[in-house]
Amino acid sequence: MRFGKVLTNCVMACACLALVVPTAPAHPIVDVDAHPLVNTQVRPIAVNETSLPATGLNEQVIGIPADASGKVLLETTVYKPDGPGPFPMIVFNHGKIKGDPHKQARSEPLPLAREFVRRGYVVVAPNRRGFAHSDGTYEQHGCDVERNGMAQATDIAATVDFMSKQPYVDAQHIVVAGTSHGGLATMAYGTEAAPGVRALINFSGGLRQDTCTDWQGNLTRAFGAYGEKARVPSLWLYGENDSVWPATLSTKMHAAFAASGASAKMVNFGSYKKDAHRLVGDHNGVRVWWPPVESFLARAGMPTRARYSVADPVRPKATGYAAVDSVQAVPFLDESGRGAYRNFLQQYPGRAFAVSDSGAWSWAEGGDDPMSVAVANCQKQSANPCRLYAVDNSVVWRE
Repeated sequence: MRFGKVLTNCVMACACLALVVPTAPAHPIVDVDAHPLVNTQVRPIAVNETSLPATGLNEQVIGIPADASGKVLLETTVYKPDGPGPFPMIVFNHGKIKGDPHKQARSEPLPLAREFVRRGYVVVAPNRRGFAHSDGTYEQHGCDVERNGMAQATDIAATVDFMSKQPYVDAQHIVVAGTSHGGLATMAYGTEAAPGVRALINFSGGLRQDTCTDWQGNLTRAFGAYGEKARVPSLWLYGENDSVWPATLSTKMHAAFAASGASAKMVNFGSYKKDAHRLVGDHNGVRVWWPPVESFLARAGMPTRARYSVADPVRPKATGYAAVDSVQAVPFLDESGRGAYRNFLQQYPGRAFAVSDSGAWSWAEGGDDPMSVAVANCQKQSANPCRLYAVDNSVVWRE
């Protein structure tokens, strides 16, 4: 087993980068394979946590050895419930943004982590070699997408191997998931997954290389090669308005992967606000992806029942200070700031606007906690305290 040899010896002001999910997507979730999920409508996640024991995320950053020498460490964020376990585990693999991978922020998939810790999982988010503060260098392999994915999968294998030996991890109940480049790496890892890995989840996976000739063909053929050796059932989630993948391409990638008989369910969750590619990074996106994931995990023999009460970001109550669309009611803003507030009103729910009495302002949309982002970015511009003025469709400002 090639991967198994690894360890045999030992987000700015006006946060326009974050996009949010609506209460429901523009279209019903459709399972391309005509599975019972066909035409499943997105439903709120109903979890009665009043009788469940409370737990924090217990976030910890550790170094995971990426090779047998133990000298190359992967910066890894671990979230877990209270208690000794053993807990089932999900390993979540990040995507890749443009530029130097070492300048990419540490992977902190809080919306996903919160949902899985709620259900009693250990959540492990490694930064692969060359990313963030992990050691080593990112392995590009030119235009060879298949090799690129396999190289990334080596770090996933190292993570699964290391974490499986921890006393609080149930090594027989493991899920591996990833988004974008991490989705490609996840499917590559599935060709030689560890025995305890029962399910793979691919959130909008792939690798876009516009400078490469026939990059879409390269990517499709890479998935086809992974499908020929696939050992673990997988769930694929792609949206129609993905800024990276044309809808026709995601269909071809899935078809190529499944052509050899690999178990791979494709779910089209429709349009996801401005960009379906950001689904898994948004707090409100959970209500879109969790229902199909829950059904898939149950079929794979993985637990899905809520076992802990996990606190979400606290949203302040509406004060009735003014109507949310009353631009002139926002205090301290000049005309530039009022223009920014008009822009804020054009964003989707999952948004927050902050202001200080010196006239500084910031708005944020999407991600795990736009409220904290808006306040923090406003504070960078002001010596006076910044406070939230509006959250979603409510004014929360107090004089």
